[in-house]
Amino acid sequence: MNNSNLQTHQKPKPKWKSKTVQNVVLLLLVIALVLLPFFVAKNGSFSGSDDQGTAQILKNDPHYKVWAHPLWTPPSGEIESLLFTVQGSLGTGIIAYAIGNAHGKKKRT
Repeated sequence: MNNSNLQTHQKPKPKWKSKTVQNVVLLLLVIALVLLPFFVAKNGSFSGSDDQGTAQILKNDPHYKVWAHPLWTPPSGEIESLLFTVQGSLGTGIIAYAIGNAHGKKKRT
């Protein structure tokens, strides 16, 4: 028997199985990365960097006076978080559109 004949009879592994497994593993890793800080830093403070920066400035210079004030302050922390999320989502959409558009132009040429 010829070895080349034996190799042609083997079924190739379906591509969707390996991609599905890869996607599930990546999804589980993302979930682990999101949840891990809550278990590692059980009594940790999850405040924003603005709050931490202000606290550090006041600690180093108690006489510091704020020289810039926001034009509008959201009525609640939830609204502030919503606006921050919308801003990030719009930015991500613009960047993804630019990358996709550049990829499409490259593919057409």
